[in-house]
Amino acid sequence: MKLLHIEKVKDGKYLKNYELTYMNKAGREKKYEIVSRNDIPGPEAIGGHVSGVSIVAFHEGKMLLLREFRMGVNRFVYNLCAGMINEGESLEECIQRELYEETGLNVKKIHSVLPPSFAAVAFSDVKTQIAFVEAEGTFEDHTSENEQITADFYTREEVKELLETEEFSSRAQIAAYFFARNPSF
Repeated sequence: MKLLHIEKVKDGKYLKNYELTYMNKAGREKKYEIVSRNDIPGPEAIGGHVSGVSIVAFHEGKMLLLREFRMGVNRFVYNLCAGMINEGESLEECIQRELYEETGLNVKKIHSVLPPSFAAVAFSDVKTQIAFVEAEGTFEDHTSENEQITADFYTREEVKELLETEEFSSRAQIAAYFFARNPSF
């Protein structure tokens, strides 16, 4: 596979749409569409920018999950606390801000942050990081009028039940699965 050409076809408020032209393995041209949060000046810039963070948070042996309405799927799903890094903001500042905005909680300790990974490789070059944190505080709603989020901590047994009965985002589902089945997670 060889990328021959990239062209921006739409410049939205939050997402930019691109059409990529590839030479496929059979020697024929293949058109492919992607979205990005960033301007992509050329092929070398595809996937070159970390956009945000997903937060796997714990408190007293319980896991934080958000039940939130996601417009992209027109339903409530269980998800991780997550958000985009603001210009000039460090990753640590983003983790603290997003956790507080979406839950009212504070970061007690950042245990680890994984290297950047792609969030949706089938249609986007968006790259984020996953942070594992210990949270503290009291739940409060600081979300915008365009977000509907209910945050809570769940035991391993409660998470096992949710995994059988509810819909999740992929990252939240993976984190919840390992939390529910691994006492040292």
